[in-house]
Amino acid sequence: MEKILRFDFIENKDLLTVVIIIFSILIFATLLFFVIGKLKPQAKLDELKARTKSWWIMAALVLGATLINSTISYIAIALLSFVAFRELYSVLGFRDSDRRAIFWAYVSIPIQYYLAYIEWYGAFIIFIPIVMFLFLPLRMVLKGNTVGIIKSMSSLQWILMLTVFGLSHMAYLLSLPDVDGFSSGGRGLLLFLVFLTEINDVMQFTWGKLFGEHKIVPKVSPNKTWEGFVGGIISTTIIGYFLGFLTPLTDLQVVFVSFILAVSGFCGDIVMSSVKRDIGVKDMGTSIPGHGGILDRIDSLAYTAPAFFHLVYYIAY
Repeated sequence: MEKILRFDFIENKDLLTVVIIIFSILIFATLLFFVIGKLKPQAKLDELKARTKSWWIMAALVLGATLINSTISYIAIALLSFVAFRELYSVLGFRDSDRRAIFWAYVSIPIQYYLAYIEWYGAFIIFIPIVMFLFLPLRMVLKGNTVGIIKSMSSLQWILMLTVFGLSHMAYLLSLPDVDGFSSGGRGLLLFLVFLTEINDVMQFTWGKLFGEHKIVPKVSPNKTWEGFVGGIISTTIIGYFLGFLTPLTDLQVVFVSFILAVSGFCGDIVMSSVKRDIGVKDMGTSIPGHGGILDRIDSLAYTAPAFFHLVYYIAY
């Protein structure tokens, strides 16, 4: 059993404190929305409940990455990429002749995560942006069908970058070496990333509901307002500052990284909103019954994970 579970987590006060905070917030929010729903059935809480449910899923995933051995953690995050990739490619209308290229795109998922697992940074950072970028179009060309090939080439590579390359940075956080004076390690960094990304999503939504009047991109995401955007950035940056003990960064660096996380999370959200509007769907899938697909819940992470990883890697490693 000790080979599967990492009981040293209990002895790390920093990690244990954050996990307790996360689940306390989740329990409080779930009970609060339940009570409000009973007292005021007319209250529109569907979106808040959906976001809370996504929090539970991501909290369970990250806790698994914290408690379970690293091999299983990498597999779990890779499966997240697999589902997100499948959801996105299935709604973008690829040609029948693209099936072989899509197969090789699937094959690239375990390879990308294996590179993260063995800590081969050089190969990890170029495999999808360069190797797959050059290989997949060639595989399409060999089928001999040139009608619509530009759309297929660009769409498939973009999907890989978003759902595999972007999310795989979560896994590589677990491979980062120890830093003197920093006891939380990659597990702490992963907790920091996921918690701040999700709290930013909720904060921007909450501030927007309370004070939102001025739309940012009304044709893309009508619910996004400047008030929600600014309120979310300020709230997320402050919260990130107090969670800085999960990172090897100085106070000023934590503030800067938290700010970038808030901005990049917003960018990921509206980018996926624009894609859904373009193809005319409300949700990317049905992986979470009643709340859409996995990608609907982790679209912000696809942007925040690489931004956070490379900032931390450059500053601290």
